[in-house]
This record gives sequence, C-alpha cells and structure tokens, in this order.
Amino acid sequence: MKANPILLQKKYSRVIECFARRQGISLDTALDFFYHSDVYRLVREGVSDMHCMSDEYLAEELQQEYQAEC
Repeated sequence: MKANPILLQKKYSRVIECFARRQGISLDTALDFFYHSDVYRLVREGVSDMHCMSDEYLAEELQQEYQAEC
C-alpha cells in the first residue's frame, strides 16, 4: 500500500526529529542517516505498511540500525 507523498514527508520529519533527539545528534546528521537507511527504504516502498507505524516505533527502528552501524 502506498501512502500520500505529502503525508509521508511530514512523517519523515517527525521521525528524523525524534531520532535526532534520542541519539543526541544534529538534525543534519539524523537527516543524512535517515535517507540512507533501510527504514527509509521500507517506508518509501510501502513494505509491511511501515508508514502506518508510529513515529516512535520508526525512530526506535532507526536507532537500532544506527547503533548497529557504529
């Protein structure tokens, strides 16, 4: 299922902000990581309706991916 692109952009910004706050990193760093992450790819492609998950859940998934790469 595909989500409305405008709504997705708003969701992305909320997830990025939450992720940056949790990790204590700048928004620029969080933004760069997000757009190169598996989480972004899955949400963008509509896999498993990831776009329906809460912002907090997606930020947690992003945090786990970030920590795995560090």
